[in-house]
Amino acid sequence: MARELSTDPYVPQTGSLPFTASNEEANAWIDRQQGRHAEGAGFSFAIVWTAGNRAVGHCGLWLRDLSSGLATAGYAIAPSQRRRGYAADALLALTGFGWTVPGLARIVLHVEPWNIASQRTAERAGYVRQEATADHRIFSGETREMVVYEAVRP
Repeated sequence: MARELSTDPYVPQTGSLPFTASNEEANAWIDRQQGRHAEGAGFSFAIVWTAGNRAVGHCGLWLRDLSSGLATAGYAIAPSQRRRGYAADALLALTGFGWTVPGLARIVLHVEPWNIASQRTAERAGYVRQEATADHRIFSGETREMVVYEAVRP
């Protein structure tokens, strides 16, 4: 799954998975994800198709701003597994999990304006599009304008 995710030109821009990752690079990325909670960054999860017993994607809840009651979420589905509802299901589960984190009041998503599929995923998972867009720094250090979606603790 990690190697396939790395073939999507956009996915490596949003995190530490290199474009067209080798087996070693993909395994190193998985190791980094497994350490996210211990290092205090948040939670990183594989998205698994249980009937096929295989990973189809990745999602994370990032707690850098937890002291302000805020977390960010992200998700990515392997190209061959898209359009099956996995992202929306994962985001729903991730959000439910987020509400168990003490002090967390809001979860925010930053979505590229051109990424209509991701915007639909956010809406299917109950996130509400905010009026303003935000400049958001992606992993490469570049700043891009993003559409902001938000879920508020019930």
